[in-house]
Amino acid sequence: MSTSTSFQQPDAQGYYGRFGGAYIPEMLHRNVEELKNGYLEIMYEPGFQKEFKQLLKDYVGRPTPLFLAERLSRELGTTVFLKREDLCHTGAHKINNTIGQILLAIKLGKKRIIAETGAGQHGVATATVCALKGIQCIVYMGAKDIERQAPNVARMKMLGATVIPATSGSKTLKDATNEAIRDWINNPNDTHYIIGSVVGPHPYPDMVARFQSVISEEMRWQLKEKTGSELPSHVVACVGGGSNAAGAFYHFLDETTVQLVAVEAAGHGVNSGMSAATTQLGKPGVLHGSKSLVMQTADGQVVEPHSISAGLDYPGVGPLHAHLFESGRGTFLSATDDEALQAAFHLSKTEGIIPALESAHALSVLDKLNLKSSDRVVVCLSGRGDKDLATYMGALEKMDQ
Repeated sequence: MSTSTSFQQPDAQGYYGRFGGAYIPEMLHRNVEELKNGYLEIMYEPGFQKEFKQLLKDYVGRPTPLFLAERLSRELGTTVFLKREDLCHTGAHKINNTIGQILLAIKLGKKRIIAETGAGQHGVATATVCALKGIQCIVYMGAKDIERQAPNVARMKMLGATVIPATSGSKTLKDATNEAIRDWINNPNDTHYIIGSVVGPHPYPDMVARFQSVISEEMRWQLKEKTGSELPSHVVACVGGGSNAAGAFYHFLDETTVQLVAVEAAGHGVNSGMSAATTQLGKPGVLHGSKSLVMQTADGQVVEPHSISAGLDYPGVGPLHAHLFESGRGTFLSATDDEALQAAFHLSKTEGIIPALESAHALSVLDKLNLKSSDRVVVCLSGRGDKDLATYMGALEKMDQ
């Protein structure tokens, strides 16, 4: 059990409160230990930091803007800023973490990279950095997600990655993760597994959160520049596994005046049987190497999640988020498929920004927060909507009928 007073860091065993740890098969023990024993030393070595920051600036295009959404703000009677992670190279926040992990993998002497992906953004970001560094890349993706995210599959292939469909279970993110872990067990020596979210065995949740923490690090100085204060009243982000939320929350976790609002995917409705609202429906359990809240049956079988957005279609949540939920430090809300679609169309028409369906979940709760005119709200706009155009086009056709 964690005795840490800070929400930022897990304890030595990788626990945030009672969630976290490393529940792994014996075959992976050496890999995970190697990472655990070396990741902090490697990450904070000056040469590593220099290259990481240089690539974030010159390759990713950081810092990403903090945009004052004036029309949206007027409508809500408050001040709303959008942290524009959609403007990162490859179109989402995922690249912050893949740049960090590829540099780490090189330092550990790995010659082969594997990854799992749902919406395809993490797969594209992994394929991108592997192309940049000339390293073999294999991406596992659910067969269902391959269908609904065809442009991202094409991008990965164009970048030189091998995309392998996961055809078991619901053929989505959970199943792709299972396949990636299986690959890692079979190739422990030369392979590094780039996990795309704050999930998995320790040290992954902490490592990914640290690489993504650049989001909130920038928010602080950008808010100071624009408002005179580093602290917003609310930070709002969507949560599947939860890496964009972990990054957006990170430098505010111990600032108790800042409300942290995480928005999960309610799918067809929290109690519809077609949902991915893990904190509402989940119970403590082990999934993909760590203890967290997991949607499961009475006998511990994982319940298939559902969300219109492939990136939130996950039956668990990162252990940091499970701890934020259980401790009350985070406010966890949910948005249905329809609410997310409405929010996406609304932002497009109000601010000229087409968001990813994942980010649209975060936007959809703004009118439920009882915001005051003095509030300063930052929404993490985690990705752009290009990948979701087929879904948006389908929704537009229905509206026209």
